[in-house]
Amino acid sequence: MKRFSTLPALNLIGIAALAVALLVLAPAVLDDFRLGNLAKYCCYAMVAVGIGLAWGRGGMLVLGQGMFFGLGAYVMAFHLKLEAAGPDAIPDFMMLYGNGTMPAWWEPFRSGAFTLFMVVALPATVSTLLGLAVFKRRIKGAYFAILSQALAVAFATLIISQIEVTGGFNGLSAFTSFFGYSLYDPINQRMIFFITAGLLVAMLLVAFQLYRSRFGELLIATRDAEERVRFLGHDPANIKLVAFVIAAVMAGIGGAMFVPIVGIVSPLDIDEVASIGLIAGVALGGRATLLGPAIGALAVGYAKTSLSETFPGSWTYFQGALFVLVILFLPGGLAQLPSYLGRLRPARKQKQVPALQAEGAA
Repeated sequence: MKRFSTLPALNLIGIAALAVALLVLAPAVLDDFRLGNLAKYCCYAMVAVGIGLAWGRGGMLVLGQGMFFGLGAYVMAFHLKLEAAGPDAIPDFMMLYGNGTMPAWWEPFRSGAFTLFMVVALPATVSTLLGLAVFKRRIKGAYFAILSQALAVAFATLIISQIEVTGGFNGLSAFTSFFGYSLYDPINQRMIFFITAGLLVAMLLVAFQLYRSRFGELLIATRDAEERVRFLGHDPANIKLVAFVIAAVMAGIGGAMFVPIVGIVSPLDIDEVASIGLIAGVALGGRATLLGPAIGALAVGYAKTSLSETFPGSWTYFQGALFVLVILFLPGGLAQLPSYLGRLRPARKQKQVPALQAEGAA
């Protein structure tokens, strides 16, 4: 009982420690290049927080979060391309791939306020429609996982096929400013890092409140005993839907911040491979914990960069091996490591006790 009473305090301490590490220590010790990489990892961590809510607490293996990540990313990319083109001008790629005219639905993205609204509203709307279609039909388990991954594949294929308005396989790039601030200025890049890190901390606080709320309890109950929850008068479909939509919105925000940080978005950033990479970070950190998914995503992002620099042709094998080892020996992720080590200590003491008794008898 004592463990559960102290867990919220430990989670708050963990969030505070992560906030200090990101907002105070990292800018003080990292150069601009490494800080930009850390900002990119924070975008992945935002998605991971939502996956932790949907998968770790809700039991929904969401293999298609790349789609919602992509929705937020392309919405932001539309605005930044129009900002780079200038007033009343059209993006350069439309001259190259299209007929030199811009679709009417691109025009509202000149507005920064409309863009920010759509970063949240578009993933929320799409996830709501998909969630209603899936959860009301009681689709779950492997069928839900396969369906969500198929949606990521379909979305990436759609982006590639609509080259005149999305840039196709090459994606969208050549951004020059972010809501009026030059992306070539290192100070503005640091500002974007602070915004991204702050959003990650804010999402962790939101998840913390959700985990402690009545909704969090119902979400766990739905994961473990869905029929019993239905018998008690609650609709499990609605509970799953809320978690699914929140996870989609977090992914969309992460995708939106990814664009000005990296300077490009393409189908490779949102397809099924990218989605599985996000899942790998959550599994590594510990999907059932609050901080585990975010820390796991940060660690996987760092490992990906470090290994790709050292082993450019084979770093994916190291990443895959790490994922397999964690699943085999620490199914609860790295968050399970302290309890695992704690179980080993009593076993060692029990082995030492007979030996001491034998020495005393002698």
